[in-house]
Amino acid sequence: MMRPGIFCSLLSQPAAQQLVNFDLKHWLILAASGSVGSTTVARDVMRIGIVGLGLIGGSLGFDWRDRGHRLLGYSRRPATCERAIARGVVDHASPDPAVLTEAEVIVLATPLGVLETTVRELRDYWHPEAIVTDVGSVKQPIVAALDPLWPRFVGGHPMAGTAENGIEAALRGLFQNRPYVLTPTDQTDPAAIAVVAQLAQELGSVVLHCDPASHDRAVATISHLPVFISASLIQTCLQEPDPAVQTLAATLASSGFCDTSRVGGGNPELGVMMARYNQAALLEQIDRYQIQLERLKTAIAAADEPAIAAILQQNQEMRPRYL
Repeated sequence: MMRPGIFCSLLSQPAAQQLVNFDLKHWLILAASGSVGSTTVARDVMRIGIVGLGLIGGSLGFDWRDRGHRLLGYSRRPATCERAIARGVVDHASPDPAVLTEAEVIVLATPLGVLETTVRELRDYWHPEAIVTDVGSVKQPIVAALDPLWPRFVGGHPMAGTAENGIEAALRGLFQNRPYVLTPTDQTDPAAIAVVAQLAQELGSVVLHCDPASHDRAVATISHLPVFISASLIQTCLQEPDPAVQTLAATLASSGFCDTSRVGGGNPELGVMMARYNQAALLEQIDRYQIQLERLKTAIAAADEPAIAAILQQNQEMRPRYL
């Protein structure tokens, strides 16, 4: 039996609670019997529109199309549309927004900074009953901006990615066993939540529900802060005053440096959007990180090896919680 997902203890919204007590199979039975009126609910095959055919949008297209859904892609660049079709990401793609007219679900996979503008520009082309969701890594300002613009909007964030971007970076199976967070509010249509949750489950994702503010605090800790720590690491390497040492360091860099520097060497636009839209939560976590770094610095300067060992031992024990 399909379930509506695993629910974070953070959430107490009536809409989410209704889904806790109402499994998705029951939604489908009600839909087949007409018991939910004209509300669009999940079906075996859906017409899914994707706005933005990059890494995330393209990877979603791959997986949903492989599962039999019909994928409709929109990008301002004709060349991107052509490549999306050629790679098998979508069934049809066009720079004409009318391509989305028949879509039952529309996924906004554009950068955070253009989400609101994109909805304002394209919404007249969408079916009035279409369900709209996004993939942005910040939720509170996005949900606040888009909820009033579309009555069936469901905030979403698939927690997966790579350092690459663009349609050529799209991958099958990117979301397998990864968290896919939905951030409904008290006003979010429960049937719309159920449809997006079902589609996320079809990706093999672990579906989680929490409120937008809690989401943003959590991702500031485990996603956004690491980007800036990693970026600072790379910058530190670049500030080495001896060119010969800097060259040697670059030559010696291996798997450890690759792991710790990956997110700091990714798409710059993503980092800028994190800093803009999740500023308060990110600054709070940077302050906490600086305290911990200073704590380690003090222990190292004092040659306090027991203190250093205690910190590293705790890290070794607790790290698996986050993996």
